[in-house]
Amino acid sequence: MDINLFKLCSGLKVLGYFMILLVAAIIAVSYYAVVVITCGPQLLRGGVHSFFGFSIIILFHILLVMLVWSYVMVVFWDPGSVPENWRSVSVSSSSSSGVNLEAGTSSQSLDNVGPDARGPSRSVGFCDRCQNGKPPRCHHCSVCQRCVLKMDHHCVWVVNCVGARNYKFYQVLGQSQRNHSSSPANLAIVFLAFVINLAFALSLLCFIVMHSSLVSSNTTSIEKNMLQVYEKKRTVRWKYDLGRKKNFEQVFGTNKALWFFPLFSKEDSDSIPALHGLDFPTC
Repeated sequence: MDINLFKLCSGLKVLGYFMILLVAAIIAVSYYAVVVITCGPQLLRGGVHSFFGFSIIILFHILLVMLVWSYVMVVFWDPGSVPENWRSVSVSSSSSSGVNLEAGTSSQSLDNVGPDARGPSRSVGFCDRCQNGKPPRCHHCSVCQRCVLKMDHHCVWVVNCVGARNYKFYQVLGQSQRNHSSSPANLAIVFLAFVINLAFALSLLCFIVMHSSLVSSNTTSIEKNMLQVYEKKRTVRWKYDLGRKKNFEQVFGTNKALWFFPLFSKEDSDSIPALHGLDFPTC
C-alpha cells in the first residue's frame, strides 16, 4: 500500500490548535501577573506608585491589543491562494542582470524545488499536486495541502502559512512585562510568567533579526536558503531586490502611519501588486 508522506504532514494542524491554546494560556498568565498581581495593587497606594502603576497598565494593554490583533490576523487571514485555473497574463522574460532561480539562469527552478520539482521550467510554473498554475515565488505547503503565494514558511504556532498577504501581520508581534509580588503563590505566578515571556522574547528577537534581513533583501526563508546555495557558484544579484526602501514597502506599504499596524491602506492595496502575491516587480 502506498503511503503519501506529504498527506501525513497535514496532521501538524492538530498540533497547531494546541499551540493556539498554549498562546492563550501564556497571555492569560502574563495578564494576571502584570495587571492583577504586580500593577493593580500599586493603584491603591497613591502618589507616584499609582502613577507608575497606571502608566505600566496602559502600556501593557496597548501592547496586548497589538499582540492579540496581530496574532488573530496571522491565524485567520489567508496568506494568499492561487486562483483556480490561474494563468499568467503575460510571461515575463528572464532578467539578464539578476538572479532568476525560477527560470533561465538556473538549472533548477526555485518555485519547483522539493516534491514539485520538474527540472528547468518557465518563470510561471505548474503544481502537479494542485493541478494549477504556479505564480512566481509561490510554493506548495505540505501541511495546508495547497500552494501559497510568496510562501515564507508554515508556522505551527498560528496553524497557518506565512505568505504574501499576512507576512506583515506576522512581523508586528511583541509583548512586555514587569515584576513585583507579596505572597509565595503570587511570586511563583509572576516568576513563571517572567520565564515564559523571557523565552518568547529571546526567540522573537531572533526572528526579528532574521526577518529584518529577509525584508531588506526582499526574500523569503525558502528563497534565502536556495540563494545561499546558488551564490556559492556565482555572485549575482537577486532579481527581486529593489533596494532596501522599496523592499520594505513591498511588505509594509508606503503609508508610514500604518507600518506597525496589521493592515494596509486602500492606496497601497491598489498600487503595490506584491501585496497580492501574484506579480512582483524586478530590478
